[in-house]
Amino acid sequence: MTFRLYDSATQAVRDLDTVVPGQVSIYHCGLTVQSAPHVGHIRKEVVFDVLRRWLTQLGYDVTVIANVTDIDDKILTKSADAGVAWWAHAYRFERELHDAYAALGCLPPTYEPRATGHIPEMIELITTLIDRGHAYPAADGSGDVYFDVRSWPDYGSLSRQKIDDMEPAEDSEPRGKRDPRDFALWKGHKADEPETASWDTPWGRGRPGWHLECSAMAGKYLGDEFDIHGGGIDLRFPHHENELAQSTAAGRPFARFWMHNAWVTAAGEKMSKSLGNGALVSEVTNLYPPRAVRFYLLAPHYRSAIEYADTSLAEATASLDRIDNFVDRARDVIGVAAPVLPESFTAAMNDDLGTPGALAVLYNAVREGNSAIEAGDRDTVANKLAEVQGMLGVLGLAADDPIWQHSGSEDAALTSVVDGLVGELLKQREDARARKDFAAADSIRDTLIKLGVEISDTPNGPKWRLSR
Repeated sequence: MTFRLYDSATQAVRDLDTVVPGQVSIYHCGLTVQSAPHVGHIRKEVVFDVLRRWLTQLGYDVTVIANVTDIDDKILTKSADAGVAWWAHAYRFERELHDAYAALGCLPPTYEPRATGHIPEMIELITTLIDRGHAYPAADGSGDVYFDVRSWPDYGSLSRQKIDDMEPAEDSEPRGKRDPRDFALWKGHKADEPETASWDTPWGRGRPGWHLECSAMAGKYLGDEFDIHGGGIDLRFPHHENELAQSTAAGRPFARFWMHNAWVTAAGEKMSKSLGNGALVSEVTNLYPPRAVRFYLLAPHYRSAIEYADTSLAEATASLDRIDNFVDRARDVIGVAAPVLPESFTAAMNDDLGTPGALAVLYNAVREGNSAIEAGDRDTVANKLAEVQGMLGVLGLAADDPIWQHSGSEDAALTSVVDGLVGELLKQREDARARKDFAAADSIRDTLIKLGVEISDTPNGPKWRLSR
């Protein structure tokens, strides 16, 4: 079956036809590390992680590049307000981004380039654009360099806008521009900015414009043409529009597909740092199991908006608990089963990464598996366990996946202690039942239940799990 993906540029679902057969190259825009990541940011990471896992399952060799924007206006402003060096400020929140990746079970990118590490590539790209007549240094001596949007007839094609209908660019001051819609490729150094936040160029000292960074880094690691470029839907304009214009104007074919995920909203508003309505990943994963947060983010189709709500996260937690409960029960009956994928699940995932349809297949397998356990149908139990394990693995939700095991961490140490304590209490309960002291056995069970521990008596002995 062919994998089909919605292309934002053509607004159609198309067969994935890659630049190199058997390989998929993906670039998705990472964070500007000005502050801690919230759930709205990390939805994109989860979406592209599921995409990567699925393409790998299909047999592709997948390369994922996700950049870090470690210098921009907001980083300079916030670091100055905090009284720390801009690069130290950026690095602090870059590390928080990596923590959020790990917390939600996202595989790290193949490579994660920083903007400040690619100044030579940016200067080279600007030079090409100036030589081709698509960019110009500001005539006021500021050191700014702008892309001339009217020099490129296809400008606006990605967002399907006409130049005359666009608002002036917001990423730079109007100084030295030929047209207010022209956007900054390079920003001249200002007297009130740190000298370390600037680099020497033929046009004067300065720093890169936001849009320029991604074109330079995508080209560096994926070549002039690659398969999929993605990010949140809010990046389609102006960021991705500008990337497309400057890259193609420089003679680079750029991305074959444009993939955009919808927002996470809070009270109907886009979740964002500027609005102050972002639920930080570090806070949400303290309130709900990280696997359940991942489940919540991948359950709707990636092109559908998600409204952030505690009730939705609680429902996701309960749904994952029901799935885990089936896996535990089924393993008690038949042991280990090799993962397989139902055809209906594969069909859903191949249709524009259709996770809602895929999860419907997963839920159905769990229902049929539970019924088979009650009926004593071991063959069906084994079949459904294999399917559920296969589907959970592809979605990055398998509880026994090593990515969820934070060995050496405080959480892992605490888990080991709890395992030991509950195990000892269960042993005491079994001893009490063996000597027919049922009052003592019931007392131990009741104590565990009050502490939120759910006990299941199985042919292989008692099993326990946290109840929610």
